[in-house]
Amino acid sequence: MMRATTLVALAAVGAQGGLLYEMEHIAEGVREFASTTTHLKDVLLMAETDPERLAKHIVESPLAQIADEMEVGEVRATNNTVPLVVAHGMGDSCFNPGMQSITKAAGNHLGVYSTCIPTAGNWLSDTIDGFLKNMDASVEYFAKKVRADPKLKDGFDAFGLSQGNNVIRGYITKYNDPPVRNFMSICGINAGVGAFPNCPPNLPLLGPVCGALTEVLGALAYNPLSQGVLFQADYFRDPSRVNSSAYLKYSQLAKWNGEGEVNDGYKANFAKTSKIVLVKGTLDTVVWPREGEWFGAMSDVKGEEFKVIHTMKQTRWYKEDTFGLRTADEAGKVFFESFVGEHIRMTQTELMGWLEKYFH
Repeated sequence: MMRATTLVALAAVGAQGGLLYEMEHIAEGVREFASTTTHLKDVLLMAETDPERLAKHIVESPLAQIADEMEVGEVRATNNTVPLVVAHGMGDSCFNPGMQSITKAAGNHLGVYSTCIPTAGNWLSDTIDGFLKNMDASVEYFAKKVRADPKLKDGFDAFGLSQGNNVIRGYITKYNDPPVRNFMSICGINAGVGAFPNCPPNLPLLGPVCGALTEVLGALAYNPLSQGVLFQADYFRDPSRVNSSAYLKYSQLAKWNGEGEVNDGYKANFAKTSKIVLVKGTLDTVVWPREGEWFGAMSDVKGEEFKVIHTMKQTRWYKEDTFGLRTADEAGKVFFESFVGEHIRMTQTELMGWLEKYFH
């Protein structure tokens, strides 16, 4: 259900006389690919001709994870001087009241400068880009915004909500300069998902967003064109296909994880971060399997793919240390937290407690 605060944001867009959605990041080849589809073609057409309608569909879709507002307290006097960066989930925006309040409340609690880095320059594009800007392009925008902020030049702490963690993790993997000192992933999709329970393909009436996603996640999932448009397709990790040449060659997540070819530069970047805090919602029904929030995954052994869940230490990326997770863990850098609740629905007390524990 769309929250009232997001309805206000939609009304504000309308009051501005309509904003255009910037589509420069969608390559011509991707547009040609979309023209051969049914639902994705319609979504791209809507993005171009009626982006406000598409934003509304995204916000109302079962995939949307829009943060609740938090109470903003006074700035606390602390010895902490490391600034804080926050990243939002699918369907949300740094321009929404929820993310604005969370960013301000967290910064005030730590007594530091805090900023939410969006995926685009306004509410409309930031909302749509959580769906139509792929992971790599989102990381590039994040890196650009980080480097443009002089208060972040010496490094920063960061936490994300839901798929916002993919953006931070991708920045750590590909750049980490300026470095992320401590990273807290709250209900993060860093290990990908084996399915999208909120968008089952047998329920076509869930709207254009789910329609486009389920269409692309079939036989089309692992090719450079589908990986080049939908953020969610980039972290889709079908356990029955993770050993396929298409997944290993084209999946953006597979490249970050070193599942096909290990990138020593990525491992070195990952090693620059001092703490990696993984927070799991014990009642989470959005990330499947929810063990992925602790870097676990479904088994890729034939016959076990949709039955057996591997913990972090049982995964191939941990055993073979394909991106530096085992090295970080053995160095005492990896920490686990959990809360009883649905996806990103932790309490303010829990969030502030984690920040005090790990970001000082």
